[in-house]
Amino acid sequence: MKSFCKNLQAVVSLSAALVAVAVPVALPGLARAEEISVTQWGTSLYGLPYAIAIEQGYFKKAGVDITGILTSGGGGTTVRNILASKLPYGEVAVSAALAAQRQGLDVVIVNTGTRSVAEASAVTMPNSPVKSIADLAGKKVAITSPKGVSEMLLLMALKAKGVDAAQVQRVASGGYINGLTMLEQGSVAAAVLIEPLSIVRKDKYRTVYSAGEVLQPMTTSVGITTRAYAKAHPETIRAIIEGRQQGVRAVYRDPAAAAKLLESSFKLSPEVAREAVDNMVRARMWSEGDFDQAELDRMTDGLKLIGEIKDNVEWDKLIDSSMLPPSIKVKSKL
Repeated sequence: MKSFCKNLQAVVSLSAALVAVAVPVALPGLARAEEISVTQWGTSLYGLPYAIAIEQGYFKKAGVDITGILTSGGGGTTVRNILASKLPYGEVAVSAALAAQRQGLDVVIVNTGTRSVAEASAVTMPNSPVKSIADLAGKKVAITSPKGVSEMLLLMALKAKGVDAAQVQRVASGGYINGLTMLEQGSVAAAVLIEPLSIVRKDKYRTVYSAGEVLQPMTTSVGITTRAYAKAHPETIRAIIEGRQQGVRAVYRDPAAAAKLLESSFKLSPEVAREAVDNMVRARMWSEGDFDQAELDRMTDGLKLIGEIKDNVEWDKLIDSSMLPPSIKVKSKL
């Protein structure tokens, strides 16, 4: 568990540096064939449906043999890993996909990944006078980094509750655990947090708010590929999306089995794994792949708050829904 918590410090912001090296990670007992990239593999729950799809053979049934996951810190690193791969498909943060487009890279969004921020929260000390978001006015709050996802969600929560963001001083801690240290030392009144670290340490702090209870669902990650590969191999992309879809359905159908796989794949205790999965199932974190205009636009609004983007996103120029399997395509609201 200590090693996992250390890994959580590597969870990076939306503007992550483009310098990390990817490391292939294959599930035990499976021969390596094709590999794809998934942001924050091993440190967040984004990738759980992929692990299940591999373990249960859903990718093979759909027509593609995916047995390895390339892991990276996220952001531009994951995008560049995808572009350099033999099979250029991966799941990245929405901000990373938009940044790639602005840089003129040959990427296209082909499916939605996750659609909830329920894993994010802000905590304070048990004896703190801070009881609600409104009490953060005039206080210091530890975020991981400026213009990062933690600052974005904090600003969105403040806006949702009518709190002037100018009245809340954001202090960059450099990492979630660093922020907790600042909180314990009294340097800040609250600190942002993310699961499963928030579960591991839930007895030490009091939750000020859970982002999933304050904010509406929004698209947080998407599947991307290159336009050239999509044109040449649409059946492969469709098979990946379908295999992942079956993995998502398996999580919702049997959360206990999903938690067991999370426990072994991500090195978590049974109790933490089960609580983490149950929390995300309750929030319907994973999309089967369909697009929702409102959920995409909510993410756009958040990125505007941190200055990541200035204008509305022309999603129709960045999204290609033609490779969604029929069972997913009918659900899309775009």
